[in-house]
Amino acid sequence: MNYKIEIEQEEDGRYIAEIVELPGVLVYGNSQEEAILKVQALALRVLADQLEESELVENNLSLSFVTI
Repeated sequence: MNYKIEIEQEEDGRYIAEIVELPGVLVYGNSQEEAILKVQALALRVLADQLEESELVENNLSLSFVTI
């Protein structure tokens, strides 16, 4: 699975990062790097929960993140 990270800077200087394909995976960071790391960590938690609950059925799970 390839997930795109959308990132933009807010007026207050913080960065917001989101993975649109995973509802609710949206975070703020004080830098682009921090926002990217936080959104990747949250995405992994969401996917882990989906795997545990059998909501995500993947035999050979492979993930990649691309920042746009």
